[in-house]
Amino acid sequence: MSEETAKTRFENEPAAPQRPVWQAILRGFCLRCPRCGQGRLFSGFLTSVDHCAACGEAFHHHRADDLPPYLTIFIVGHIVVAAFMGLEHLGDLPLWAHLAIWIPITTLLTLALLKPLKGATIGLQWAIRMHGFGETGEEASR
Repeated sequence: MSEETAKTRFENEPAAPQRPVWQAILRGFCLRCPRCGQGRLFSGFLTSVDHCAACGEAFHHHRADDLPPYLTIFIVGHIVVAAFMGLEHLGDLPLWAHLAIWIPITTLLTLALLKPLKGATIGLQWAIRMHGFGETGEEASR
């Protein structure tokens, strides 16, 4: 296809409506459908639903993959290392005390952040039309 033909083809197609990126990320972080904000995004701890029960948006094709664990490690690592260094600066605790403090905090923060960050990733993918989130619902009927 020539460049001129491709340019004409895309100029004649109606522009897809904008999807609010930050709203979709926030809805996903709150474990809700990024499209309507009503339906649940997960059926298990990290298992996303196939379709939103409220609006019917499909989620089976999302590819959150490694981003949620990477973000979780990044955030938890910064919090725990900063707190560890601050506590170490204030006083000298024995190794067993550090282990008793930081292992549970690291575990709890990781478990608390992993699911919301996966939801936020799915919301981001929906908002910028990645991995099959392009034509859905009212947009496909136009």
